[in-house]
Amino acid sequence: MIQLVFKRREAKYLLDDRQYARVRQAMEGIMQPDEWGASTVLNIYYDTPQFQLVRRSIERPFYKEKMRIRSYGVPSEDDHIFVELKKKNDGIVYKRRSEMTQAEADALLRGVGQPQTQIERELDFSVRRYGGLIPAVFIGYDREAFYDAHDRDFRITYDKRIRSRWDKLSLSAGDEGDLLLDDNMTLMEIKTAEAIPLWLTSILSEERIFKASFSKETLINDV
Repeated sequence: MIQLVFKRREAKYLLDDRQYARVRQAMEGIMQPDEWGASTVLNIYYDTPQFQLVRRSIERPFYKEKMRIRSYGVPSEDDHIFVELKKKNDGIVYKRRSEMTQAEADALLRGVGQPQTQIERELDFSVRRYGGLIPAVFIGYDREAFYDAHDRDFRITYDKRIRSRWDKLSLSAGDEGDLLLDDNMTLMEIKTAEAIPLWLTSILSEERIFKASFSKETLINDV
């Protein structure tokens, strides 16, 4: 069953190749690949014409939100993709998402859609507060995703080749883009409803791995 509602804490860390290898070694026998396995994740972020959402995110407010569409691999125009509303309030991340076609998702995010479910009505309400949103930027990355066999709410993802583009703002337009990080860097995200387990805090301490203070869409702010 595809999860549509999330509530958790998220933390990001930049790893070099050695640190990545050490963390992967430490998680052997504990973490398992999730249902997507190794995949290419494609996102189109939506914003106001004045980039109100990303500008607010950069300011690190108590509350912020973002809107995007997402696919795993390059979809056809008729394939279903996810439309997502992601909110962060006092360090807690809440996410709502719904499956629909790209045309339906674009209409919903522009404020002219016909929401059919409770989640879609929540998405529609948020969009209409901004007077509708437009496609702003593409961000893609190659991801490995894992979960704890004894706690599916605890997840680790590794993103490589994070890339962006400002044109061809359709998920069906391919996964090409300009690289935003060096090839030897990996963005690790820890996602959990509870505390980070001891085995992971130990390896983070040993390898002097510290939280990174950015999100993927703010990486492109000065590009």
